[in-house]
Amino acid sequence: MIQYRNYQHFLAEIKDNWVFVSIMEHLCRLPKRRIAVLIGKGGETRKMIEEAIGGKLAIDSKSGDVSIDWDGDPDPVKRMKIPELISAIGRGISPERAIKLIEDDVFLQMYDIREWVGRRPNQTRRMKGRLIGRNGRIRTLIEEISGCEIAIFGSTVSVMGDSDGLALASTAVEGILGGSEHSTVLFGLEQDKKRQRLSSKSLEMFEERGRSRGKTFEEMVPGLAEARERKSIISDISDDSEEVDFLSEEE
Repeated sequence: MIQYRNYQHFLAEIKDNWVFVSIMEHLCRLPKRRIAVLIGKGGETRKMIEEAIGGKLAIDSKSGDVSIDWDGDPDPVKRMKIPELISAIGRGISPERAIKLIEDDVFLQMYDIREWVGRRPNQTRRMKGRLIGRNGRIRTLIEEISGCEIAIFGSTVSVMGDSDGLALASTAVEGILGGSEHSTVLFGLEQDKKRQRLSSKSLEMFEERGRSRGKTFEEMVPGLAEARERKSIISDISDDSEEVDFLSEEE
């Protein structure tokens, strides 16, 4: 039985003999032509992701399988979000933009075009053309109005953004996948954006009203307190002047 001199000796022994257990976890499988994008020139992209999430990526260049070796206990949010990050890169989103997916308020929505038009390659190509539009105009408009990132790779459509933007872009993408005309989809997108703005503005006014209820009348009227103070000072000066005049008359 090991005997320790004191508590500090016990902690020192534990630290010297501590065994760190790593957790190897499979994330997803990438298309082979996207493996180089994940690794980056000189491994720079891979290092950027590893530093951001706190783990080491294991990439099988033959199968495209990607796993992660966590250093100790992983952050639960990052552990939940890392599969989305790797999948986004695999489906056409640039690593510099996909890295935002580890944030709490950025999400990924993916669509398989084949689930909407069947597995005939010509139908998939036709739908990809409708989603992109002439010179990329349709995709650009959806991105500009919603604030989302849209990538079309193979038979997959990936939409990345915050919850409000994702609600807008997803509705538009689903409308086009469902066969709606571009004009109908874009008009609906603009109307949804207006409703979001009005809803946000109403919420801000409600919150401001709630904060105002706890304020005094002087706090609600800018400059009122200063005006009252100036009036009080002027009144005091006038009273002092009248008192001086009264004393002068008595003398």
